[in-house]
Amino acid sequence: MISIEYSSRQRKIIEIVKDNEPITSEKIAEILDLTRATLRPDLAILTMSGILEARPKVGYFYTGKSENQEIFDKVKEIKVGEIKSIPVVVDEKTSVYDSIVSMFLNDVGTIFVISGGYLTGVVSRKDFIKSCIGGTDINKVPVGIIMTRMPNIVLAFEDETVLDAAKKIIEHEVDSLPIVEKEIIKGKEYFRVIGRISKTNITRLFIEITNI
Repeated sequence: MISIEYSSRQRKIIEIVKDNEPITSEKIAEILDLTRATLRPDLAILTMSGILEARPKVGYFYTGKSENQEIFDKVKEIKVGEIKSIPVVVDEKTSVYDSIVSMFLNDVGTIFVISGGYLTGVVSRKDFIKSCIGGTDINKVPVGIIMTRMPNIVLAFEDETVLDAAKKIIEHEVDSLPIVEKEIIKGKEYFRVIGRISKTNITRLFIEITNI
């Protein structure tokens, strides 16, 4: 089995937890003079690998165990394209109302918006709630008005690992990522949506690997 190689920051986190357990993520961030958001991917890796244990409302403990290392190694090898699911896509001109209907019929938390076949934006439940609270006529407003536009969208590609995608989801605090193929047209980048990866995909993968 290949041993896990932790980054220098992850090794510092391990030592901090060993010396101060139980310790909260806020306290770890304070000691390292970093934000909690910056530490989230590192803490996720350390708990996933089994070296740390996280207990709600208590903090992190050092376990020193490596029972989860085999699982961790498997996850590092699995590509996003292997577990992708079908994306829910609407055109920019689709009304907010019809987009909400699409979201609930497909039971997803995020819809990807396209124009001319290429990704132009993303819209979430929060975006829809904000538009409804504002008293806007959601039957007349196109979803393109309320979406988060490119290039402010976090993307995933089929050949990147599930672990990398999971780190993006945690770091950017999003429900899912669009899986895209890049095309260059007249020197400009365009992205075609070919799938999505979400927290649900990743959770299902862990269940399958561990045979729970």
